[in-house]
Amino acid sequence: MRAALRTGRFDILHTHGLWRMPNVYAAPGARLVIAPRGMLAPPALAFSPLRKRLFLKIAQGTALRAAEMFHATSEGEYDDIRRFGLKQPVAVIPNGVAVPPPEAVARVAEGRKTLLSLGRIHPVKGLDSLLEAWAKVEPVAPDWDLRIVGPDEGGHAAELAALKRRLGLKRVRIEPPVHGPARDTLMAAADLFVLSSRSENFAMTVAESLAVGVPVISSKGAPWSGLEANRCGWWVGHGPDALAPALMLALSLPDVERRAMGARGRAWMERDFSWARMAAMSLEAYGWLLGQGDRPEFVRVD
Repeated sequence: MRAALRTGRFDILHTHGLWRMPNVYAAPGARLVIAPRGMLAPPALAFSPLRKRLFLKIAQGTALRAAEMFHATSEGEYDDIRRFGLKQPVAVIPNGVAVPPPEAVARVAEGRKTLLSLGRIHPVKGLDSLLEAWAKVEPVAPDWDLRIVGPDEGGHAAELAALKRRLGLKRVRIEPPVHGPARDTLMAAADLFVLSSRSENFAMTVAESLAVGVPVISSKGAPWSGLEANRCGWWVGHGPDALAPALMLALSLPDVERRAMGARGRAWMERDFSWARMAAMSLEAYGWLLGQGDRPEFVRVD
C-alpha cells in the first residue's frame, strides 16, 4: 500500500481509522482527509492508552497534523475531533446505507421472536449491560430470544458466557459472526435490534436494521436521537437500568405496531441516508478542498 501511494498520482487520500500504519502513509501531492471512525471518542481512547500515546508520538500525531480535513459521521464525532484538539475543517457526512426492495425483506410471522445484537463482541459494546437488562425482561417475555452475534475480541465472549450463567439466563445465544447473504437474512428476520454500546461514531448496524424495516433500541453512546424523532425506535441512556424499561416496552408492543415503526425507519433511511446523497456530499467536500467550489455548510470550520 505504501509503495502504491508513493508511486501513484492522487488528488485526495481519504483514510479510515487510527492507530494503524495505513492511515499514516503519505501520498505525495495529495490532500489528506482522515476519518477517525470513532477512535477519538473517550471510551475508545481508554482502551490500550499507553500504546496509543506511544503511536501518537511516533507516527499518528504527524498524520493528524498533516490532515487538511477530517471526516466525521456524526455531530458527536465532530465533538470528539475538536475535544482532541484538532482544528482543521471537519466534513460531517453520515454513512450511507443500501435499502433493499420491500419484497426482499418481507417478514413471515412466527411463534418465537428475536431480539438481535450484531457486531464486535468487545467491552466497549456494553453487552454486559445488555445481559443484565435482559435478566429483568426474560421472565416476562417467554416468546422472545436474545441473539448476540459477532466476532469475539480478546476473549470477551467467554466473559459474557460466564455472566449469562451467573444470571441464570435461558434464552440467550452468543454466536460467531455471519457474513454476506446469511448476515442480511439474519438482520431482516429479527423482530427488534438492540445496540448497547458505550461509544459509537455511527453504528452502521442501526442504519442497516432500519433499512430492512426492523425497529431499534440504541444507547446514547451512538448518535441516533433520530430514532425517537422518526418514531422508529428508542434512544436510551447506557446501562441496564435504562435498557430494561425500553426492552420491556418494545417487547410488549403488538407485532403490527413494531412493524409500523420498522416501516417508518425504512422510509427515513431512504430519505436521508442513501448512498447517492452521501457520495454527492463527499464529492462536494473534496471539490472545496481542491479549490473547486464554495465551502459546503456541512464542512465545519468552527
